[in-house]
Amino acid sequence: MSPALTTVDVVVIGAGQGGLATAHHLHRAGLRPGHGYAVLDAADGPGGAWRHRWPSLTMALVNGVHDLPGLSMREALGRVDPGAPAARVVPAYFAAYEETLGHPVHRPVRVREVRPAGPRLLVATDAGRYAARAVVNATGTWTRPFRPYYPGAEGFAGRQLHTVDYRGPEEFAGQHVVVVGGGVSAVQHLAELSRVAGTTWVTRSEPVFHEPDAAGGLDVEARRAAVARVADRVAAGAPPGSVVSATGLVLTSQVSALREAGVLKPHPPFMRVLPHGVRWADGSEQAADAILWATGFRPALEHLRPLRLREPGGGILVDGTRAVREPRLHLVGYGPSASTVGASRAAREAVREVLAGR
Repeated sequence: MSPALTTVDVVVIGAGQGGLATAHHLHRAGLRPGHGYAVLDAADGPGGAWRHRWPSLTMALVNGVHDLPGLSMREALGRVDPGAPAARVVPAYFAAYEETLGHPVHRPVRVREVRPAGPRLLVATDAGRYAARAVVNATGTWTRPFRPYYPGAEGFAGRQLHTVDYRGPEEFAGQHVVVVGGGVSAVQHLAELSRVAGTTWVTRSEPVFHEPDAAGGLDVEARRAAVARVADRVAAGAPPGSVVSATGLVLTSQVSALREAGVLKPHPPFMRVLPHGVRWADGSEQAADAILWATGFRPALEHLRPLRLREPGGGILVDGTRAVREPRLHLVGYGPSASTVGASRAAREAVREVLAGR
């Protein structure tokens, strides 16, 4: 017997920042849960990828959490302790958002595939099927950690882990850790690890440091330029890359102190991984007990494979948020909208486009 089929106007896949913001705008436009829209989320509770951040990442250290539309974090939770773990605070905010604004989320529901089915898109899940006029995909990247290939990596005798596996510095006390990656996560890992372990920082290119604006963050022009670079890649049909990595690093007081202490001394990529370290291009070696790959993520889009969206360059062409090869599909949090503020803005745009196509 085939799984039950539910006919719905819009299916939203993912209940992180982009998915919840999309549900808000759909609701404001007059659609209602049930036959109007359905939000599907693979996790067993609210919070999106924030549920899985390492415990020592506090609210004072996160790279900005943009308020969801209609309910700010302060309204939902009151004053937030800067020292509280982001993995606890942000999921609590998302849970309050779902409850206060009445956004029912079906979870845990894993979407297996999305494929054309006549005038609608068929969304097949492990809990039934949905026939939707439009699908908004907001699945983010956390479930697709990226680790580049290096010769010899399979023979490393120490521990290799990605940012998704990192739980704090304590287990590396007295060791030497090679941290690979040029983004904010790599710097946060180095800040913690350098207090208890030796560290070596490896970056693919020379890091770009920006002076902070009055609010202590990246100035508007630098952020716009980074988003534009990612948008250009998407427009060319190439994989988008990360907005966060394109922005460079802000010279906060912590970053400045790490630079002065010599912790943020970048090394170019090594040529090979050895059983007990890495080998540089000049033949010299660095002993290591662990390699931490802070090398980012790729969009979690495997369930969209039946739609054949990929361009020859490996990316997905979008017009606004609409996939060019499948106009019934909208991508929120893909490419230039892959940030908390970008996802919220893209959600509003996606809903406008969905309603325009009715």
